[in-house]
Amino acid sequence: MKYTIKTKYINKKEYIYDPIRKKYLINSPEEWIRQNFIEYLHNKKGFPISLMSTEKLTKINSLKNRSDIVCFNRQGKPILLVECKSEKIILDSNVFEQAQNYNSVLKTKYILITNGRKTLCFYINNNQAKWLKKVPNYNEIKDLND
Repeated sequence: MKYTIKTKYINKKEYIYDPIRKKYLINSPEEWIRQNFIEYLHNKKGFPISLMSTEKLTKINSLKNRSDIVCFNRQGKPILLVECKSEKIILDSNVFEQAQNYNSVLKTKYILITNGRKTLCFYINNNQAKWLKKVPNYNEIKDLND
């Protein structure tokens, strides 16, 4: 499947379309990765756009954070968390730890971290992370129970 990312210029600034929030956002390196990954999850892995959230408010203690992409099942349970970084950021333990912190609230079974060049996928079970060789399809994980 081929997809295209919609962009436009306003006052000499490039904007990119977010199909989840249904609006154009200033195109930053991280936003470019986020929007391309949304398209990948939707077109290649079958995740419905209607069951995704971007920049989801995630409160950890009294701190307000925003998760890049959260995917839900049809019952509204979060099943996949994606932390996006720009291509210049190395995917290291700090990036994974950031995603794990968000997941301490969301409690998804899958965590993905990506910088557009590299994507790492983990299955979370009993607070243990197991590295997976591939990103699961929506149909493979949509019915998972705790």
